[in-house]
Amino acid sequence: MAFDLTPQIPRIAAGLDALGVHAEGGAETLAKYGALLLEQNQVMNLTAITDPDQVADLHFLDSAALLGYTDFSTKTVIDVGTGAGFPGVPLRILAPSISLTLLDSLGKRVHWLDSVCQELGLEGVHCLHARAEEQALQPGFRDSFDIAVSRAVASLEVLTELCLPYVKVGGLFLAMKSVDAKEELERAGRCVSKLGGQLLPAWDYTIPGTDVTHRVIPIRKVSPTPKGFPRRWAKIQKSPLI
Repeated sequence: MAFDLTPQIPRIAAGLDALGVHAEGGAETLAKYGALLLEQNQVMNLTAITDPDQVADLHFLDSAALLGYTDFSTKTVIDVGTGAGFPGVPLRILAPSISLTLLDSLGKRVHWLDSVCQELGLEGVHCLHARAEEQALQPGFRDSFDIAVSRAVASLEVLTELCLPYVKVGGLFLAMKSVDAKEELERAGRCVSKLGGQLLPAWDYTIPGTDVTHRVIPIRKVSPTPKGFPRRWAKIQKSPLI
């Protein structure tokens, strides 16, 4: 079955305009990405969101909203646990000067993302099959990126331990969460400090054309992450940092 998100282009374009995001051809490229996503979703579990309007809103515009928080231009960015490519691929489409790494632990997803980036003409995107807690220990990855982003489903403590080690001192980790994350936020302060981070004020945004409000939890990297972090996955799961 072929999918066509061309009818969603005006919706995407209007949403981008409302977010203050202006990228020539961005809405059209996102629509093409959406068609590839829904087609592949028939044979691979990539997304539970299959309505084209919701793909536009809850995947594309949700990802694009990050561009309203900080300037991504020319930054080195890693999307940890990228899954089907969110938020990384939309960010790269809309801010082409980004140097992007997409990291995921499932090889077949990474292979698909690599083919998608080629089909969309997104040159220089590094699609990496690796475990986040292992790759963060490698030279060239640890303390190396301007910005780490993640929309992965995990507690803030777990996400911070997995993602903050990638960020260089002075850079940012942006965790995309629901507005119900207040308790997580209150719990994560000491964990963030242990890993070399500083919690910044949470930033809430509403996805244009919807009543859906999400929250970005920004963490500034203020010192190198101590040796020994991230820990092995079994340890992270069993004993989250507090």
